[in-house]
Amino acid sequence: MSTNTDAIAPIVAGRDEGEAIWAFGGLARIKASGESTGGDVAVIEQLAPRGAGSPLHVHHREHEWFYVIEGELTFWVGGETTVAPAGSFVFGPKDIPHTFMVSSEQARFLLVAEPAGFDRFMRAAGEPAPRPEIPPAPTEAPDVAALTALAAEYGIEITGPPGIPA
Repeated sequence: MSTNTDAIAPIVAGRDEGEAIWAFGGLARIKASGESTGGDVAVIEQLAPRGAGSPLHVHHREHEWFYVIEGELTFWVGGETTVAPAGSFVFGPKDIPHTFMVSSEQARFLLVAEPAGFDRFMRAAGEPAPRPEIPPAPTEAPDVAALTALAAEYGIEITGPPGIPA
């Protein structure tokens, strides 16, 4: 939690505002970052196509929660599978394995990490979006070893592939 609230300014970010990044098959917009919240929280709006999601992983530094704005996501958190349509909230406490996947044609959702830090990982794992749209599908498989090493630098342990475990 921040200790100097005088240095934190109010944040207002509209629907199409925020730093745009292409990461994990989708468009991410950082609405609030660790830099803008004194390290308290990161808020990232994501727009992603069917099948986009994350590898099975564990956050060791931050709690992560999701709010589905449009579309549908399927989550696996701590061994339980949940389908989350628009209006759903899902909380993934730190140190609990979880993953998710877009299960509708596309989905728009908020990802919030407390404390902040995940926003820095998204920047490092992704690239600045040259256009405010879902990126083209990748033409080659991701470098799992490089992603695993990068994630570890941010206190994230990748424990399995993308997709919902059977």
